[in-house]
Amino acid sequence: MVDGQKGLLEDIFKPQESVIFKDRSVMHASYTPSTLPHREAQIKQLGNLLAPAFKGGIPSNVLIYGMTGTGKTATVRYVSNELKAASEKYGVPMHCIYLNCEVVDTHYRVMQNIANNFITEWDERIPFTGWPTDEVYAKLRGAMEKAGGLILIVFDEVDRLLCKSGDDALYNLSRINSDLQKAKVCIIGISNDLKFTEYLDPRVRSSLSEEEIIFPPYDAGQLKDILKQRAGAGFAEGAVQDGVIELCSAIAAREHGDARRAIELLRIAGELCERQSASKVATDHVKMACKTIESDRIAEVIRKLPIQSKLVLLSVRAGDAYAQPGAGEVALTTGEVYGAYRDLCKKTGMDVLTQRRVADLISELDMLGLITARVISKGRQGRTREISISTDVAKRDLANLLEDDEILKDVLDFKPAQSKLI
Repeated sequence: MVDGQKGLLEDIFKPQESVIFKDRSVMHASYTPSTLPHREAQIKQLGNLLAPAFKGGIPSNVLIYGMTGTGKTATVRYVSNELKAASEKYGVPMHCIYLNCEVVDTHYRVMQNIANNFITEWDERIPFTGWPTDEVYAKLRGAMEKAGGLILIVFDEVDRLLCKSGDDALYNLSRINSDLQKAKVCIIGISNDLKFTEYLDPRVRSSLSEEEIIFPPYDAGQLKDILKQRAGAGFAEGAVQDGVIELCSAIAAREHGDARRAIELLRIAGELCERQSASKVATDHVKMACKTIESDRIAEVIRKLPIQSKLVLLSVRAGDAYAQPGAGEVALTTGEVYGAYRDLCKKTGMDVLTQRRVADLISELDMLGLITARVISKGRQGRTREISISTDVAKRDLANLLEDDEILKDVLDFKPAQSKLI
């Protein structure tokens, strides 16, 4: 270490009591509060659907829908915690398994994860990959039968599993009860996509969609109540100025009633306040937090784009390679973007979509706010679209955001022949 840098981080890393936060964990999305304001009806509905487990029956499978941040996952976690407590109290064997389909996204990994929840001996556990599917299924069935009782399996963001690897896992699990005697399986699927069941096999849909619960967005008043609860438990007394909670609530209500967004906004405002050594979180901190979150949101959207959309985005960015200093943005036509896209597909070995389909992907990227696609008239030559990158994050950090993608890692600095952009 350079002598001049010695002690540079000593004060930053020094343990010290926060004057802003009382309990930071309360302000994170993973925290499940002891009460969920304005979700009493959904909690009761889900509880009623799971109640047959205490009467010797098998609860219906449940699909839960709602936009991001409407309390779906928190409600399921809350009810499953209550279910486990009741099972211990009344001596009814129950097991709750939670799977995040952003991570566990293949048929094999779903069965492996569930089975390994019941296998304690390390040498008996199913490996991450390598076994035949029928052998994994047999091991899963045996592990469930040995555990016995009700096995509640929660698939969070279940649509991700469907998009990645189809509905084989859901098909097998929705029918596994016919192969079990001592154990019974109940499935809860959580999704932001109200239409995802349209892509299921009709047989899976009929057995999986036995019951449905819809979570409506929160309004500003409800978000205010949620934030007051979290702030009371998470922030030191008097650390939040008047108007801060109202502003966070109003911003989140404007963006589809997302409680997760409201809580994150308040937390980041508190962290910014702390870094500035201010004594109270003010509305200015909330405005600064908005800008920080927006950059993070755009980065996350880019990382999660399908591979073909990433190729189109890289094709749009290709125009920047020939931008002249001080000349402003270089806007490409749909045809120019398609030419660059075709070259990228050849370099990466990806299938080339039709120009019509690429035009649809351009419209989707425009709706996400990653690019600007402006229709212009060329007189007798008709109309076309001028397309350019619209966010600083995509302009500045696109290569860094996509560098972990194995397919794209060798084309992140792609530059088309200049003649194609004239």
